[in-house]
Amino acid sequence: MNEQVALTPRVARLRADRVTLAHGGGGKAMRDLIEDVFVSTFQPDGMEDQARLQSALLAEPGAQLAFTTDSFVVQPIEFPGGDIGRIAVCGTVNDLAVGGARPLWLSAAFIIEEGCEVALLRRVVASMRAAADEAGVRIVTGDTKVVERGAADRLFVTTAGVGVIPPGRMLSAERVQPGDVAIVNGVLGDHGATILAARGDMALETDIASDCRPLGDLMEAVIAAAPGVRCARDATRGGLASALNEIAQASAVGIEIEEATLPLRAEVKGVCELLGLDPLYLANEGPWCCSFPKAKRGRRLPRCAPHRLDGRRRSSAARSNRAMPAWSCAAISGQPNRRHAGRRTTSAHLLKEKRPCSSPDRARISRRNGACART
Repeated sequence: MNEQVALTPRVARLRADRVTLAHGGGGKAMRDLIEDVFVSTFQPDGMEDQARLQSALLAEPGAQLAFTTDSFVVQPIEFPGGDIGRIAVCGTVNDLAVGGARPLWLSAAFIIEEGCEVALLRRVVASMRAAADEAGVRIVTGDTKVVERGAADRLFVTTAGVGVIPPGRMLSAERVQPGDVAIVNGVLGDHGATILAARGDMALETDIASDCRPLGDLMEAVIAAAPGVRCARDATRGGLASALNEIAQASAVGIEIEEATLPLRAEVKGVCELLGLDPLYLANEGPWCCSFPKAKRGRRLPRCAPHRLDGRRRSSAARSNRAMPAWSCAAISGQPNRRHAGRRTTSAHLLKEKRPCSSPDRARISRRNGACART
């Protein structure tokens, strides 16, 4: 009688302090790096080159498969409230969630510059695992490549995500209609302001932290509380202005927003005034906006506790946005209408001053200030 012995990956012994070209050469050094840093942390099922996925959700009649991918570069790689790994996981999970999908699995690919610190890699990978656990997803497959010194900025990450859209659920910007209202969760601009301050080349001192967090559970709770939600957009690169313009262009309506209702910290306003930036264009990694029929506006949304926007905090723990409730503010921020529709670039307009709020371009936001937080 033959016994079947379960094969397990050998124990890797990565002794190097920095990544070398040998770690991308396909030999023992590469295997040590992959097993000791990535496999030991992500713990995928098996050691095959592809993930083999099973979920009862996929067999539900009428369910749709959702798939998204995104690449991440950020400087600095680590910053208050997060790092490139946390952004990569949360960004991809949130892209699925705002489309109505329930995120399930992720892949992760790493472009590593020769000379990158192994300790940095370990911290980033551990952060990704923690964010995945927080979001209720698994990182099931991945890849690594090592490039010559100077060919990358230490570390680039690309993630792809798979989720399932339940039967009958349809979230689309094309469904937005005149008379709808929009809400925004959290506070705006924290992530963009954090990155600007963390670079250290502008002598900015602030205790703002990135709002990077997964929003899948919150999105499910919002849909359950208000099934009539028409669409959602995460206000990441380009900020709330870009998110609203995407909705306006897809639905052929104009959107008017009242600036006084936008949730902004005093610190973020101060950074914007100092640098001449518009907070509507600052990148975010936690807030998104949802559009509802007006009749749904009065519904009680989950965890909708007002957040103090005067910049004062009750405790030091509140200085980290991870300690904040995921739905810390629900301000009415937009109202689609036909008045501004039909233009070459449909814009969101602010009430009172009625100034246009078009999609950002190079003239309005430089790569340094606009694309620094997430590109």
